[in-house]
Amino acid sequence: MRYRVLIEQDEDGVYVAEVPALPDCVSQGETRTEAINNIKEAIAGYLESLEADGEPVPPSIAEEIVEVTP
Repeated sequence: MRYRVLIEQDEDGVYVAEVPALPDCVSQGETRTEAINNIKEAIAGYLESLEADGEPVPPSIAEEIVEVTP
């Protein structure tokens, strides 16, 4: 499954990753790569928890990147 992940660097230089489709699914890392690896683990755990509780799993995303020339 694919989920949109937002990554921002906070004021301390730590990269914070969150998944808008999965409320409270947030992780962080000292580097962007570490944050991505950590959020992948967080997503897997989140989805396992939903399935174990019989909750619906949000659908993965399908999006396009569109280039606009002024």
